[in-house]
Amino acid sequence: MSLRQPDAAAGGRLRAPLLFAAMAALVAIEAATGGWNTALGIVNMGLISAVLALGVNMQWGYAGLFNTGIVGFLALGGLAPVLIAMPPTPGAFAGGGPGIALAALVALASVIAAIAVNRRLRGRPRAIAIIAILVAGFFAYRALFDRAVAVIQAINPSAQGNLGGLGLPVLLAWPVGALFAAGAAWIIGKTALGLRSDYLAIATLGIGEIIVAVLRNEEWLSRGVMNVNGIPRPWPVPYEVQLQADPAFVSRMAGLGVDPVTGSTIMVKLLYTGLFLVVLLALIWAAQMALKSPWGRMMRAIRDNEIAAAAMGKDVTRRHLQIFVIGSAVCGLAGAMMITLDGQMTPGSYNPLRYTFLIWVMVIVGGSGNNWGSVLGGMLIWYLWIKAEAWGPVLMSFLTAGMAEGALKSHLLDSAAHMRLFTMGLILLLVLRFAPRGLLPEK
Repeated sequence: MSLRQPDAAAGGRLRAPLLFAAMAALVAIEAATGGWNTALGIVNMGLISAVLALGVNMQWGYAGLFNTGIVGFLALGGLAPVLIAMPPTPGAFAGGGPGIALAALVALASVIAAIAVNRRLRGRPRAIAIIAILVAGFFAYRALFDRAVAVIQAINPSAQGNLGGLGLPVLLAWPVGALFAAGAAWIIGKTALGLRSDYLAIATLGIGEIIVAVLRNEEWLSRGVMNVNGIPRPWPVPYEVQLQADPAFVSRMAGLGVDPVTGSTIMVKLLYTGLFLVVLLALIWAAQMALKSPWGRMMRAIRDNEIAAAAMGKDVTRRHLQIFVIGSAVCGLAGAMMITLDGQMTPGSYNPLRYTFLIWVMVIVGGSGNNWGSVLGGMLIWYLWIKAEAWGPVLMSFLTAGMAEGALKSHLLDSAAHMRLFTMGLILLLVLRFAPRGLLPEK
């Protein structure tokens, strides 16, 4: 038995490099068959998905916190490029900004007053006073807020109709997106982390949907379903037309035998890949250092046995709040990165199936508690999510080739569009059956 242990240890050490090499091979095959534009597009969104999976893994893999509102933190992060990088709407801040700020102060004052009354009074007078304060505060808030919003949305509604941004570099929006998500996570955590895990899941699910609903309906902030277009690109990523107008770039592409239009899109995607890799590697380094520190060992001890950790003097709720905020901040950072890559914010596209369920599949398949497993799961599941849409109709046409024309064959061919969901469910079942700890289990 002792003679086999070194082989097993060597196999464990080689497992991660082999799996990442297989992932690189899939990307290379995609580049050879579909072109580098398609391959790099998958890689870029795969890197953002890896950042998302890393944030969720911090919450679940480190502390056992079941967050089902990932889409909400992602959407809050996506709001940051709109408010930071977009140019301001002329007259919007002057016309409606003070009214919105005053309405926010009225709402905050109402909440603080209700909390003070709740602490000082007792019985029926307390209930009556709290209701009176909140009702009066609500009507005062709406009167100020609605008037300010009407002014903002009346400014060039076909193209703007929102506050706009500060016109700052878009890279500044990435940490701001993390701060937006962290602030929301702190508010949620202060109220929900004292609950049982199932209640926390319900609370985060509901609050995540509330955040998305606000972004879809508050046109003065995010233009709602009309979307925000033209979000600037980060340094050093240029626009394709700039590269195509550069004689040096055109001559370089001609020397390589590449069409300048194709070469410009590949160059832009390569620069995005470099930016996203820097962010991901920095996060991986920080996460690995934290996981190996006494703080990381304490978090895993709390995850494995909260009662024992509390008996040892650890403040379980405070530590849960800490890791919940950190993980949500990483999700917010990924949301800002994704909006920057897309160049537009479309609140209607924030779908829990795509931005909550799929992220959980990435964490589970990659290996809960393993940072590198989250990266692998993010890249692999995103690749399969994209390719399943293309493979579905081909596979279904092959399976139904020998069937007679009729309702059944038509139904099967029409169902090929749902192959993504079937594929994700099948992968999840296979992993849970044959590798319940994921492809790269926690050590």
